[in-house]
Amino acid sequence: MPAVVVSGLRKVYGSLAAVDGLDLTVETGEVIALLGPNGAGKTTTVEILEGYRTPDAGSVRVLGTDPRTGGRAFRERIGVVLQEAGFEEQFTPRELIRLHAGFYPHPRAVDDVIALVGLEEKADARVRTLSGGQRRRLDLALGIVGDPELLFLDEPTTGFDPSARRRAWDLVDRLRDLGATILLTTHYLDEAQHLADRVVVIDHGRVVAQGTPEQLTAAAGLATVISFRLPAGAAAADLPEIGQDVRLAGSVVEVRTRAATADVNTLAAWAVARGIELESLTLARPSLEDVYLDLVGDADEAGEPGEPGS
Repeated sequence: MPAVVVSGLRKVYGSLAAVDGLDLTVETGEVIALLGPNGAGKTTTVEILEGYRTPDAGSVRVLGTDPRTGGRAFRERIGVVLQEAGFEEQFTPRELIRLHAGFYPHPRAVDDVIALVGLEEKADARVRTLSGGQRRRLDLALGIVGDPELLFLDEPTTGFDPSARRRAWDLVDRLRDLGATILLTTHYLDEAQHLADRVVVIDHGRVVAQGTPEQLTAAAGLATVISFRLPAGAAAADLPEIGQDVRLAGSVVEVRTRAATADVNTLAAWAVARGIELESLTLARPSLEDVYLDLVGDADEAGEPGEPGS
């Protein structure tokens, strides 16, 4: 049974349809990255899946249950890491994790959770002394202490330095290996590309594309960019006919092409025949970020109701 099945989901605020006929399936054990501009409907969708908002139309099943009526038994099976959360400042991370562990029938060991999120050095410090990144690790700890079957991560690495982000990615990879299903929202496209088995792009409350990062980049039909420095004594007019668009920025040539292998071969043969070394030669395939921007364009950055900054 899939972990999440959504069909025709709709949520309206006044005249604004924040979610407008959205369909989504998340398979058990899958890591799904939900992408979209601010106001696209991501947070509203996730809050409905968590049982915190009521849809106006459509059907929702999460772990085989209607999240609106699943009650405590449902909540014991999920973990939630909100975009922003508050803590009792006078407690320590160890105390808070132990407290939250008591809410679940089969929690993870407190010391194991502390080690998983990398809070060993701050486990017994007061929360008020934690940095922003350390507080975010505590968010993660409270989300996983119940050993959830399904984990919701809303912008999980916001405020992390590069080292902390990599550690959080390792944690997600370990949770996947243990069989957890994970639905995350993120604005970091490299994070989605690294973590997600499948990416779902939402815009204006609807799914506009989904697939593995590789499938999305392959299906987008975007041009590959061949870049190199124009050899001394050569002019752009001397170059062989390659690509659909050739641009010169100072001495750097950029060629946009949909036949990268053939065009690189032609360019290399041209250079070899003339005894020329092509300096700074690079080949840049379209990235997930390129595909995402192609799908959503310059979307409105105003958040939807209940979706500040996401």
